[in-house]
Amino acid sequence: MAEELKIRVNERLWTVAASPETPLLYVLTNELLLHGPRFGCGLAQCGSCSVLVNGVETRSCVTPVSSVADMPITTLEGLPAWYAAQKKLPAAPPLHPVQQALIDEQALQCGYCFNGMIIKASELLAKNPQPSDEQIRTAMNGHLCRCGAYPRILKAVHRASEAMAEVTR
Repeated sequence: MAEELKIRVNERLWTVAASPETPLLYVLTNELLLHGPRFGCGLAQCGSCSVLVNGVETRSCVTPVSSVADMPITTLEGLPAWYAAQKKLPAAPPLHPVQQALIDEQALQCGYCFNGMIIKASELLAKNPQPSDEQIRTAMNGHLCRCGAYPRILKAVHRASEAMAEVTR
């Protein structure tokens, strides 16, 4: 049975009508009409549905909406503002540095994985501003790219790391 639930997504409080067990992904895409998180496998194995909950990557396809009702949720659409808040920037950039780096490196092809790759890389760089190749590979483990663009994604994460370091100087 649907209930009114309040969730905070991309720094905005929303009231949604959903059963408490409804996967967060369905609320984000069907109720809030957000297009960042995507349905991939429905089993939390591919990463396409990833969002940040309290700054931690979370697979929204298996997360009941009621379990995150009191937590800040950031989707792909909210990453620039999340980044600006972290860096105490006066305004959010048009794109998070990871988003821009993936574009610059032409690392994304079909679009299946990009949401999860960007969310996970953003979380990683927030915790570890200069990760090694091995640290990036370990963090990205569990994010599937059907096109096999992993080398370009790795290069893009390093590029984003460098760009973020420039902002803090």
